[in-house]
Amino acid sequence: MTRRKFLGTTLTGGATLIAGESNMIFAASSPAVTEADGNSLFRLGGDLPVNRLGFGAMRLTGEGIWGWPADRGNALKVLRRAFQLGVNLIDTADAYGPETSELLIAEALHPYPKDLVIATKGGLTRPGPGQWMPNGRPEYLTQCVEKSLKRLRLERIDLYQLHRIDPKVPMEESLGALKKMQEAGKIRHVGLSEVSPEEIERARKVLPIASVQNQYNIDNRRWEKTLTYCEKEGLGFMPWSPIGGNRGLKDNALEAAAGGHRASVIQLALAWLLHRSPVMLPIPGTSSVAHLEENVAAAKLKLTAEDWKRVDALAR
Repeated sequence: MTRRKFLGTTLTGGATLIAGESNMIFAASSPAVTEADGNSLFRLGGDLPVNRLGFGAMRLTGEGIWGWPADRGNALKVLRRAFQLGVNLIDTADAYGPETSELLIAEALHPYPKDLVIATKGGLTRPGPGQWMPNGRPEYLTQCVEKSLKRLRLERIDLYQLHRIDPKVPMEESLGALKKMQEAGKIRHVGLSEVSPEEIERARKVLPIASVQNQYNIDNRRWEKTLTYCEKEGLGFMPWSPIGGNRGLKDNALEAAAGGHRASVIQLALAWLLHRSPVMLPIPGTSSVAHLEENVAAAKLKLTAEDWKRVDALAR
């Protein structure tokens, strides 16, 4: 899916995208969501306010999510520009690179602004480029937390997520290790990834869960039940692959709908996610400053309730 520049966009420490004089209509209200200066905020774990459109730092690494990027200076520029544009939730993982994504974040942004929330993950290893293998052994996860703290130059990680449930290790044992690190003051909140409502319920018997990160976008709604659970329980839902990942979004009638609102399909897809649920925290990633600015501008896309119904019908 190609990206098309839109008209009437202003980027001055933030981005605005105006489509007529319509108002954004959110799917539901939530005690975790507030409005500040026109920006929709979500309180992770009830106490960490973040702008709902975040940034995923996976694509800042080398090809195959392996090694250092070809242009390290550009990667640092993207991270700094993200914060300038109002992004204060950055998601990463020790497996991205591996390790290089976390190191780049520290290099670009440390000492960190006080309102920046860095979320990282552990429990999914990288044997080689494009390869992934879960490891949920308690001793390994303990080591993961300690190493992420060192790479990110943090004393405490605001949100630490179990990257995958290891089918060879009981979930309770994996989360037990994270609970100990939380009790030691090294983790503030814990999240999960690629989980069902039943698995979240099991996890919450071990320790509080603040967020869930599952694959979800306008074309792929496999985890709809998990999103509904998160809405009911006030958990943050961080959709990975929010604009389709490497394959992009399907070539469909959204192109015409986006053009009608002076936006790109990518922007419409991100705005749809923000509209879809008040607990939605999209984390689109990119290694391009131009694409970053385009993505961030999606948070200001304004459509009426009827417009959103038509977009949803087209997507389905």
